[in-house]
Amino acid sequence: MRWFRWLPAALILGVFVLDLLTPPHVRVFLLLAAVPVLVAPWLSLAGTIATGGAALLAAVALPLVRGRLPFGVEDIVPFSTFVTLTLLAAVVNRLLARERRQLKTAREVAEAVQLAVLPSPPHRIGPLAVAVRYEAATREAAIGGDLYAIHSTPYGTRLMIADVLGKGLGAVRTVNALLGTFHEATLHISDLSGVVRRLEERIQETNAAENGGEAERFATAVIAELSADGSTLHVANRVHPAPLLVHRGRARPLEPGVPSLPLGLADLGSPNVLPDVPVDRYTLPAGAVLVLFTDGVVEARDHRGIFYDPVPRLSHPLPPDPNHVLDALLADLHRHAAGHLDDDVALLAIGLPRHANDGPGEAPAAHRRKTAHSRRV
Repeated sequence: MRWFRWLPAALILGVFVLDLLTPPHVRVFLLLAAVPVLVAPWLSLAGTIATGGAALLAAVALPLVRGRLPFGVEDIVPFSTFVTLTLLAAVVNRLLARERRQLKTAREVAEAVQLAVLPSPPHRIGPLAVAVRYEAATREAAIGGDLYAIHSTPYGTRLMIADVLGKGLGAVRTVNALLGTFHEATLHISDLSGVVRRLEERIQETNAAENGGEAERFATAVIAELSADGSTLHVANRVHPAPLLVHRGRARPLEPGVPSLPLGLADLGSPNVLPDVPVDRYTLPAGAVLVLFTDGVVEARDHRGIFYDPVPRLSHPLPPDPNHVLDALLADLHRHAAGHLDDDVALLAIGLPRHANDGPGEAPAAHRRKTAHSRRV
């Protein structure tokens, strides 16, 4: 906000003009004393003191413009008040600066804990290039519930990105439970819908263990499976932002064919009975980049309150490199939100090999695949 640089000068000039337009017996002197107090929250200590000095010089100049000498007997109390308010502005500035430092430290600690909880995926899994990013919210110092995971399994490369409701230790416990369950289930359950069912069971078990079963924690999530050559993608979307397929200057959301409830709420309509898990199938083009992200991306707003849409930014020619794509997306996100994110952001990008399907089959063809059984895994 560059206009803040000119705020002190504008306020002083405004008071100066106001004094010239008012009758001589009406004095607006004390309005100048309020200027350093008004700007103290945004300026540095030196800027606050400099503003107080400039306002004091303006206060001295005002009587001269009116044709009388300053520092008369009647000016002792106003000038004393002026000096007192300037000192008060300096104290307020220091207190606010200390609060900002403490909040920054708390945010950095929360981000460090979050990153310690999250796994560090390899840069490559077979022919797939992998990139992840995590950004802590600028307005929160609590540990969030964003998570991502990717594993190479006998059934293909399986990945998950999710956002657990809430913050704090309860969210961290749920994140740990989901990450551990996903790691175990992806290695031992052949069916992707079975993996989703196991995650659903685990989050319900976690809810039942907290507060005597009164907890209602849930998570939006995308659980996906890539074939060994990266040409086929199966996705189970649990009310999460749709993954984006970035290819040849175009970004396409992979929307689910059938909506599903979040993890933890699948049996909302029929307690103790888990419904079938809808799974969508997509044929992917060679050299594309698959981008998954949490709600913090699409919930970021600009100064007009407009939500961020990542599709336009990624619908430009970009190198087929997941790191480059995520860097471009984050830079545009921070520009849109002016650097103030209201929620944590987690991103996972997969660079597909350049020798898979290409040409006529490059558009993702969605074919919904539902499980034919309802047994609990």
